[in-house]
Amino acid sequence: MRKKRNWKLEILGILLAILWLAPFYLMFVNSFKSKKEIFMDVTSPPEQWSFDNYITAFQELDFLQTLFNSLLITVSSVVLIVLFSAMAAYALSRAKSRLSTIMFFVFVAAMLIPFQSVMIPLVTVFGQFDMLNRGGLIFMYIGFGASLSIFLYHGALNNIPTSMDEAARIDGANRWQIFWHIIFPMLKPITVTVAILNIIWIWNDYLLPSLVINKTGSETIPLKMFFFFGEYTKQWHLALAGLTLAIVPVIIFYFFAQRSIIKGVSEGAVK
Repeated sequence: MRKKRNWKLEILGILLAILWLAPFYLMFVNSFKSKKEIFMDVTSPPEQWSFDNYITAFQELDFLQTLFNSLLITVSSVVLIVLFSAMAAYALSRAKSRLSTIMFFVFVAAMLIPFQSVMIPLVTVFGQFDMLNRGGLIFMYIGFGASLSIFLYHGALNNIPTSMDEAARIDGANRWQIFWHIIFPMLKPITVTVAILNIIWIWNDYLLPSLVINKTGSETIPLKMFFFFGEYTKQWHLALAGLTLAIVPVIIFYFFAQRSIIKGVSEGAVK
């Protein structure tokens, strides 16, 4: 028996899609306009389509260096968050003791602490150790991203029976081999979820890099974008072109990894 199509739901989905795509349309169209054209009308297409804004934005942003900085910080932070969080969650989930329970709840409680309450002491302490640079920023991201990641990994590990560890131990595997060869591959769905959550947050973060990065040539893309906004001028035409350039790597990443992302998120949700 054929299912009856829900036209109301489909129409609602189309309207929501149009609403979601509207800002991207305005950003793309206005990235080709001159500064004067943007202030006159932001909805109409440009009088003349030209890539001059993109060329200027690419040069002013030092885009290749800035993109490298963002990729270096994001990839390094996410990889280390995944590795350390998975190992920490495994140790906490398998060590059934009062101390492990207390430590787990300490990590969970850390998620409730607002960043604004610790940012000044954090920058002060890291400044004393000369760590206000890309390395120090990665170290901070590991600390701020570990709490949620450990919480997610801990929940997934509780669904993996300890009998698998015991069987592997009988076969002669040590704790290190059990985790990396048996347990960690089974955590792939939740690993994808953890990676996506941290990639989105770290790639788009502005506040923490603005406090830590104080050296020219080390800025991330969100931090460098403010080059177009001064005290007396706002170069929206160049800023929109720069934003379009910044979105391209994300689209390319999603295009090649969409199958793994969708599968990982759906399996992680079921878990």
